Amino acid sequence: MAPGRALRRTLVAPLRRAFAGRGRQLAPERGAGSREAAPGRVSRFCPPRKSCHDWIGPPDKYSNLRPVHFYIPEDESPSEQKLRELRQETQDWNQQFWANQNLTFRKEKEEFIRSRLQAKGLGLTAETGQKATLNAEEMADFYKEFLSKNFQKHMHYNRDWYKRNFAITFFMGKVALERMWSKLRLKQKKTSD
Repeated sequence: MAPGRALRRTLVAPLRRAFAGRGRQLAPERGAGSREAAPGRVSRFCPPRKSCHDWIGPPDKYSNLRPVHFYIPEDESPSEQKLRELRQETQDWNQQFWANQNLTFRKEKEEFIRSRLQAKGLGLTAETGQKATLNAEEMADFYKEFLSKNFQKHMHYNRDWYKRNFAITFFMGKVALERMWSKLRLKQKKTSD
């Protein structure tokens, strides 16, 4: 395949989807429906109604990411609306990915600890009544195995993350140019009157 085609396919496709409107969305998380999903509600944080800025909420207890509540201006242009929607969609996608990833990590970690303790003939609690744990070397085995098993998933996530951020950056430039152009037109109108 020619290098131009590969570049066009990787860079232009997210932009096409972004311009296509509400019916088309960027890639959802891979494998999201195949296992138990984390709760969908991100945070109960709500900024004041009269706020004129984006607000960043407290960290979500499932994804550990801080949700952003985007300000919606009354005179929002179609490009600004598309940019805001794209940013919100990307944030929701990101929150859902990490909530599912963290849920999977916790489950697999507990199962790993349980299986290792049972193999040693130990219970889940030590003689002191505290929760039994494994040493750092044993846990390193789990972390290495978990990262190896999820390598492809993380690689796809990173690729999709870059595509989404490229599309958002493109729209930010487009909105900035539109704002600058409208200011220039207003300035020209004032000087001609």
